[in-house]
Amino acid sequence: MVYTDDAYVRSDLVALAPEITGRIVAVHVVDNQTVKKGDLLVTIDPVPFQLVVNQTKAQIEQARALLKSSQEELSTAQAALAASTSANVYAAQEQARYADLAKNEYAPRAELDRANDELRRSQAEMTISQIAISKAQTGIVAHQAALEVAIAENATAQWKLDRTRVFAPVNGTITNLTLQPGDTANIDVPMIGIVDSDAWRIMANYKQYYIRDFKIGQTAWVWLDSEPWRWHRAKITGIARGISRNPGPDMLLPYVAPTTDWIRLQRRIPVTIVLVDKPDEFKLYMGADARTVIFP
Repeated sequence: MVYTDDAYVRSDLVALAPEITGRIVAVHVVDNQTVKKGDLLVTIDPVPFQLVVNQTKAQIEQARALLKSSQEELSTAQAALAASTSANVYAAQEQARYADLAKNEYAPRAELDRANDELRRSQAEMTISQIAISKAQTGIVAHQAALEVAIAENATAQWKLDRTRVFAPVNGTITNLTLQPGDTANIDVPMIGIVDSDAWRIMANYKQYYIRDFKIGQTAWVWLDSEPWRWHRAKITGIARGISRNPGPDMLLPYVAPTTDWIRLQRRIPVTIVLVDKPDEFKLYMGADARTVIFP
């Protein structure tokens, strides 16, 4: 039998932080309340975010209207180019015919001058139509880009508006709630803590010379100081493969103090133990003391 009283109850504390900044208009939970995943917890003032959504919708409509106008301008310019091209072909034929007649003095010079003027005018109209087509095409590209930007901005604005309602990401219990309507929710700053009710486990620190005989799935027995005089069946679900020998905050390796009541102890390794067949109404308290027994 291997026993340790260096054990405690642990779960995951979800530090819920808003994804936007705004004034809180409603808090829908109270301290120590049990919540389910998807429950509404907090409402942030949606008005400023709704106004941005409305603005971006208007920008989308404006960009679509300008795009449509440029497309119509392109169609008009293409039709004008077709007409001016046809006129230019006819004017070129007329100019060639009058040039030949005037050369042999079968037509007055004035008719040749008129044909030359018509040819120049048709060429100018072709050039104007080509410039109009190029301008319309440039406008289409610009307005299409503006439309895509407006759509992206609207999607971002709608995303922010959706984040004005904050929901529980896990099943659990609200802890140490001090949030009140009128407070400011700041982006990425935790405002609500939830103790995950689906992640309960016992962390038991065993001396390093014991763990060589432990196996994953092995039966263990747990005594909870929050419910004394009763042993609960459990099983080993994890054995740490390393510990930190130096104390410090936010260590990736767990630190297990080598001294207890000023007595220097052998290094201990954390062992994760999970209760088996825990009743639904059974209550665990994060950080509470525990004792565990394992029969190798």
